[in-house]
Amino acid sequence: MNVLIIDDNAIARSVLRKLCSQQKDIIVAGECATAVEAHNFLQEQPVDLLLLDIEMPEMNGLQLVQLLGANRPVIVFTTSKKDYASEAFDLNVADYIVKPVTPVRFLQAMDKARDIIESNREEVKWTDEEFIFIRDSTVIKRLKVDDILFAEAMGDYVKLYTPQKFYAIHTTLKAVEDRLPASRFLRVHRSFVVALNKIDTIQEGVLIIDDKPVPVADAYRKALNSRMNIL
Repeated sequence: MNVLIIDDNAIARSVLRKLCSQQKDIIVAGECATAVEAHNFLQEQPVDLLLLDIEMPEMNGLQLVQLLGANRPVIVFTTSKKDYASEAFDLNVADYIVKPVTPVRFLQAMDKARDIIESNREEVKWTDEEFIFIRDSTVIKRLKVDDILFAEAMGDYVKLYTPQKFYAIHTTLKAVEDRLPASRFLRVHRSFVVALNKIDTIQEGVLIIDDKPVPVADAYRKALNSRMNIL
């Protein structure tokens, strides 16, 4: 579980970092002192969970969650005040911890976060490297991995494109990316994961797959170039 710690108080960040280090499945992907800094971080490096303070300069934590929209990480607020609890839970966050953050309270919040992340991932299930099962409306269908051209995040849904059609499934792009074989698929934009062997051309920050344009973000261009077998 990749975590981003966001708090303008260095001591608070240190406490959360230490609590995270005591959990084997938690990796601290980064720390940010402002919500603006966090927003910029997330454009380049998606994470599973935000440990997010509320009262911060420039932009508060509630505003950051609203800005991130539906395609966002799981949120656990960590704040020194109880006053924002109602507004926070209206945003459908996993938990709301009032500082000081105790080990017991932290573990309770992490259990909730894990349950949410795992339930999101269960929308796409693997049998092996050749097939995935997807929920298409009320029907579960088997889909060949080799038929997938690319995946596109669209709000609360991800579109899986094949040469014949696309399937809209209720999940996150991160969940899809985690299930697809990393040797064959690569994220090239915060909203797109592509099959490397389906790329036809790349030019001026756009790649073409099956006559469909897919944007390549600057943050992912170096990784894409290193994976392409270019003569």
